[in-house]
Amino acid sequence: MRPVDRAGVEELSPAAATYLGERAGALAAFAELLVREGDKRGLLGPRELPRLWTRHLLNSTAVSGFVPSGALVADVGSGAGFPGVVLALVRPDVDVVLIEPMARRVQWLMDVADWLALENVRVARARADELHGELAVDVVTCRAVAALRELVPWVAPLLVDDGELAILKGARAAAEIAEAAAVLHRFGLAPAWVEEVDPVVDGVHLFGEEPARIVRTRRVPRG
Repeated sequence: MRPVDRAGVEELSPAAATYLGERAGALAAFAELLVREGDKRGLLGPRELPRLWTRHLLNSTAVSGFVPSGALVADVGSGAGFPGVVLALVRPDVDVVLIEPMARRVQWLMDVADWLALENVRVARARADELHGELAVDVVTCRAVAALRELVPWVAPLLVDDGELAILKGARAAAEIAEAAAVLHRFGLAPAWVEEVDPVVDGVHLFGEEPARIVRTRRVPRG
């Protein structure tokens, strides 16, 4: 295999390795695949490599603390694998369905699951709304897919009663919740809130200058 030019590639830091513990090696293997294949497959451009860990891999771990043991998780719009593949790697106790409509991204996700021997992953080539009535999960995750008010009609019907949304959002997380208040209620979801995750190891903020922001809500039991 041809060597990869690693100039400018953010590497796994000692602080991040401490944070990840025994899962550091698995996540490093995924990072290597992204470095080798990400740009070639149109998934992760070279400008993202200097923040590969901080912005993408480590940030994606933020949802893991909101997923109960043994849960079935749907990751909507999985793309390059954030956060779904990362979640499957750091939480081998949960099962993850990677939902992605684009063929080339589906092939990538299938290749990754094969190369990394991810037995707790399956890939569904579909839009989330095409799986209504077919898939019922405990948790839905996603990242950089759409505004919350647009997401809710796609993802809420995938949840079982008391199932949760755990959606990675940016600085507008609270504003998106306010804009989505009516649609959250219409689709049977409780009022949403923002959880901030900002792990610090040896004085290093692992997610960079800003914490990860997770929009959370749950499906109110019907009937």
